[in-house]
Amino acid sequence: MQLIPVIDLKGGQVVHAQRGDRQAYRPVVSALCQGSAPVTVAAALCRHCASPRLYVADLDALMGSTVQTQVLRALLEALPGIELWLDAGFADAAAAAALAADLADASARVVPVFASEALRSREAMREACARPGAVLSLDRRDGRPLDRAGCWDAPDDWPASVIMMTLERVGAGAGPDLDTLRLLRMRSPRTRIIGAGGIRDARDVEVARAAGAHAWLVASALHDGRLPAAAA
Repeated sequence: MQLIPVIDLKGGQVVHAQRGDRQAYRPVVSALCQGSAPVTVAAALCRHCASPRLYVADLDALMGSTVQTQVLRALLEALPGIELWLDAGFADAAAAAALAADLADASARVVPVFASEALRSREAMREACARPGAVLSLDRRDGRPLDRAGCWDAPDDWPASVIMMTLERVGAGAGPDLDTLRLLRMRSPRTRIIGAGGIRDARDVEVARAAGAHAWLVASALHDGRLPAAAA
């Protein structure tokens, strides 16, 4: 199972995500590097995991502000071999296309993540997920879907890769959400399910792999040393 390192961007810094309470996030403190500068933290995480992919959550954009394009450009320039999976609160495919135009040539290595909490309608979801290589994030908090577009109830429209974003487990050390993982795999066996939240250590990684996860988004267990390089 692949581990995909995560950075959460807020005000130009990497912050420590905990249980989806975005207003309370503070600059990250990591055993892997000094400070919370995005390029420094991202490089350390990708090196630690030997990962060709980095997940970026632009919290400013997710909370209604503008996308942090300068930070994205800096990441793409500093990490030339890395593909960025970007959640920037895209309401539809047009919003992702507008950002791609702004990033110009650098956008070739940016994969927009269309999140159920942000998509404006079922039709917008269908259009976004029909894009080649599209990634859908099925978001939930405290057992309730964040899903005004009805994405959770439309498995026939899901793309090949779907993120299971269990926000109450992010940064909480609560273990992976295996029940929801099994439910999604049952509803759409063809879909590659990518978990998010809850991974604490190498044993959790193995349990998630055995339960059928294709990959898992990880941050806290990397920063605090619970997932050493060999395990990652």
